[in-house]
Amino acid sequence: MEKIILTGDRPTGKLHLGHYVGSLKRRVELQNSGEFDKIFVMIADAQALTDNADNPEKVRQNIIEVALDYLSVGIDPAKTTIFIQSQVPELTELAFYYMNLVTVSRVQRNPTVKTEIKMRNFEQSIPVGFFCYPVSQASDITAFRATTVPVGEDQAPMIELTREIVNRFNNVYGDTLVEPEILLPENAACLRLPGTDGKAKMSKSLGNCIYLSDSAKEVAKKVKSMYTDPEHLNVCDPGHLEGNCPFIYLDAFCKDEHFERYLPEYKNLQELKDHYTRGGLGDGTVKKFLAAVIEEELGPIRERRKEWEQNIPAVYDILKRGSEEARKVAAATLDDVRRAMRINYFDDVDLVSEQSKKYSSGR
Repeated sequence: MEKIILTGDRPTGKLHLGHYVGSLKRRVELQNSGEFDKIFVMIADAQALTDNADNPEKVRQNIIEVALDYLSVGIDPAKTTIFIQSQVPELTELAFYYMNLVTVSRVQRNPTVKTEIKMRNFEQSIPVGFFCYPVSQASDITAFRATTVPVGEDQAPMIELTREIVNRFNNVYGDTLVEPEILLPENAACLRLPGTDGKAKMSKSLGNCIYLSDSAKEVAKKVKSMYTDPEHLNVCDPGHLEGNCPFIYLDAFCKDEHFERYLPEYKNLQELKDHYTRGGLGDGTVKKFLAAVIEEELGPIRERRKEWEQNIPAVYDILKRGSEEARKVAAATLDDVRRAMRINYFDDVDLVSEQSKKYSSGR
């Protein structure tokens, strides 16, 4: 069996550090590892419309933002198929069939759906499309016969539901679909990077994001405003690490060699933490160091983005060619699904022959 990756993002805004450490950086590593036969990265515009139906222009404009972020972090269209979800209509048909294999109560129990509904204040006014997006995700994953889905921790319940749908389909209609495995970030700090305000998740609406395209000045400003230890009022006070954003970010980004370049008084992050917890280290010093570490990561990404911004037609050509390739793959899977469900009426020669005999013999 081929080893295939499917992953993607909703085009509701520029991508931020949460996306980067949770999935993007890992995607590039996997792409360049040579371990996978095919890699598909999807810009999930149809899914984004489930809670932006009244503002399609927002989704339309952000497709290019996401594509630019993909290319700037190192996703290579020569190795990875980048495509737009809505340009592969086969995904919609697959989702329609899968909806018959999962109950409303099962989707309601999905903790990610619960969180998303609460965050958007939908409560009882949930758009049906949004409520069913876990099923849509199952369609996206299975259409490309993905064996591996690299995602953040918050998406784990989605992958579990996909596996349930795959098993149900195969049990009912025969072995047809591939059951995917989830691939979580190896660094625990990357599982879910908090917002700069200490909230559980980066969100554009909360204004607590550091975007991949932010300037060095913007990054430094946002780092300077980060939530730290509210009890660490004086430099001499012992500090606490739990919930302290700068240290959480350092866990995700910092390497020993960064200290040699930017903070040579310390050999590694543990020494910095030890000094902070016993007192005598100010938050300003930690934040200044963090800003330098993040800038080292984002500087090259920002420069590559500027280059791609000068050739937007080429970016759209990449998306067009990727979408055409993705549609071929999804169409082949849909053919298999129709055949398994025995709804491929016009391709089923035996069906036509049997019914011809049935009705001709009765006359």
